Amino acid sequence: MTEPPLPELEAERDRLYAQLSAVGDFRRGSVSENYRKCGKPNCACAQPEHPGHGPRFLWTRTARGRGTVGRQLAAREVEKVRREVARHAEFAAVSERIAEVSEKICEARPAAGTDAPPVREGGKGALRRDRAGEGRRDRPAGGGSGPVAGLR
Repeated sequence: MTEPPLPELEAERDRLYAQLSAVGDFRRGSVSENYRKCGKPNCACAQPEHPGHGPRFLWTRTARGRGTVGRQLAAREVEKVRREVARHAEFAAVSERIAEVSEKICEARPAAGTDAPPVREGGKGALRRDRAGEGRRDRPAGGGSGPVAGLR
């Protein structure tokens, strides 16, 4: 299957950028509804069928280097935060699609002054650069000679 021509890919990217700008405010994470038992033996929550006190709504997210962070939401905030979390999912989906289209554009746009075919990615026999910046071919496992065969 052939890719669409470059002008069509660029138009698609422009449409996606417009979609992205329309996402609005968003936040990462999730909203959970929690109930808890207070531990008092005479409280209604101590009964076996009682769900516990609540609901209590928590917004949580993962923060780099800090683990999970979040806070309790006031009742008036719950729907607003849920909409913002949903918009983050929309933002992520549109961003992923932009990356896919952009990769196709990069592949479709020729490099200046070259007619060379694209280089294969990874795998056996792929051209790699060593620390000195010189190209070398990957060797199959177990090939070569000496105690550290295949290592350079």
